[in-house]
Formats: sequence, structure tokens, C-alpha cells
Amino acid sequence: MPEWGKAVREWFAERPGMTALAALLAPVLIGVVGLGLAGLLPDVSPASTLSHFSLPIPFISTPAPTPTPPPEREVVPPGRTQISVPILEYHYIRINPDPRDRLGFNLSVTPSDFKAQMDWLQANGYHPVDLSNLRAYFQEQKPLPARPVVLTFDDGYTDFYTTAFPILQAHGFTAVSYVVPGFLDHPRYMTSAQVVEIDRAGIEVAAHTMTHVDLTKASPAQLVLEVQGSKNALERLVGHPVLDFCYPSGMFNATVIASLRQFGFQSATTELPGTEHTWDSRLTWTRVRVSGGEALSQFIALLGTPEKTVKVAT
Repeated sequence: MPEWGKAVREWFAERPGMTALAALLAPVLIGVVGLGLAGLLPDVSPASTLSHFSLPIPFISTPAPTPTPPPEREVVPPGRTQISVPILEYHYIRINPDPRDRLGFNLSVTPSDFKAQMDWLQANGYHPVDLSNLRAYFQEQKPLPARPVVLTFDDGYTDFYTTAFPILQAHGFTAVSYVVPGFLDHPRYMTSAQVVEIDRAGIEVAAHTMTHVDLTKASPAQLVLEVQGSKNALERLVGHPVLDFCYPSGMFNATVIASLRQFGFQSATTELPGTEHTWDSRLTWTRVRVSGGEALSQFIALLGTPEKTVKVAT
């Protein structure tokens, strides 16, 4: 067979599904090309002839894929005037060094117990937030994640940095560290550099007075030092506004609350028990104290009933 005849057959061979058509048309095309080569037809080279007589491959339609619905997540929707968010109160994360120190024991959650608590929160869909998130829910109408919880740590002890902080990071959790600036860089307390580090890592640094005094017994001058002074000192250290406060030993009165408003604090926590919060009560928000020696079942009971959620598209 001449070369151009082979080209015709190869053209059909490269197009699946046209074998029967090839058997019918190949002799015709070969004849046409032959006439062209004999000079009886103009411009009928094998390439031009095949191009001229090419046939489209039949289109086979396929059903359109079913659209995938957008992923959803559960949130506490904005607009509620009161919501249930446990604000947990921790102090030491350590093994109490003195068994005879009952107060120290009651303020100390062991590292293993703390890890077990964080494991349980993570496994059961709790989402730690900080106080700026809680304020934004009321003030800016921003939703909260499902099962929100605030983890607060009083006094700025060094074991927050050495023990609690790594466990929180391993779980991807944030928290609030109430720091006493007058105690920084002293034994048992975090250094200034450590406070900056936790701040940069996403832990909220909040104020706890300059020297951990009972503010209800402070003079007007002392209030300025303890309240405004602690705010200014921490803001100089971390380089941004510090807007949240904790009353030492939970002690406050109307005068103390007024001083917080005067110096620009936007929330404050107490040692009053409870999980319900409103915007109007933001300078006296309640907390749930986590004491040393609690069984995990007791810890779970402290959390109360989770706030109801709705599903929204992400």
C-alpha cells in the first residue's frame, strides 16, 4: 500500500470508536487521494485531504456533579443578653511542696490533673477563649465558638510559664494570665521576658494590681498606684492596651469598681461563683474556682450546662 494510504488508515486507528466508519470511508478517501496524485483533482495531498474529511468524535454527556454543601460549624450566636461561659480560676499548676500547707494545697492543681482536664475539654468540644472574645460577643456582636470556656491563672507564678503554658500550647488553647507587675522577676514568679513571650504566643496578659493588696482598704492614692499603675506597667511591657483586671482575693466595692472605669479597664473578674455573664456585669464577672485534689468528675460538674449553639456555614 502506498504511504498516503497508510496515513489514512493510521488516522482512523488513532480515533477509537470509528473502526466501522473506517472500513466504509477508507477506500473512498484512498481513491480521492489517488486521483489527486494523478493530477485529476487540485490540492488533495494526504494531509489536506484527511483534514478536509475529518469527522468530530461524538460527544458523550455526563451528569453534572451534585454540589457539595458548604461546611458548617456550631457557634453561640450573638444577640443574647446573658450567656453561660465558665471562667475557670487557677493559681498554681504544681505538686504542693508542703503537705502541711492546706491553703497551698487548695490552690495547687497537679500537672497530671491539669493535663487530664485540658484533655477532657478538648475531647468534648470545648473551646477556650480569652476575655477580649467574651467582650466582643456583647460589644461587637461577634459569635463565640461552641462550648466556650475562659481559663484564668492568678498572680503570675513561674509554674504558669514552665508547666501550664506548654500544656496549653500542646492543646492549641489560649488563656488569661493575671500578672502582678510588682512581683515580676522575683522568686516563684515569672520574669518580664517570660510575660512578653506568653503574650506574643497568644496568652492574654491582664492586670492584678501592682502588689496584690486588698483594694477595699486602699486610699485614693493607693488605688491610683495599684489600678492605674498596674495597667501602665503591663502596657509598657507588652506594648499594647491591657483592658482586663482581676480583684486580688476577690475584694471589691463601688469605689474600686469606679476606679477601674476611670482608668480604662473594660472587664474584671471576682471570686463570686457562677457561669452566667452579661455586659452590664462586666466589671464583676463571676468565676469557677478549680481547687487542688478534685476528681475529674468534679471538674466536669463545675462547668455547668453548655450554652446552646446554632450551625452556621464556615
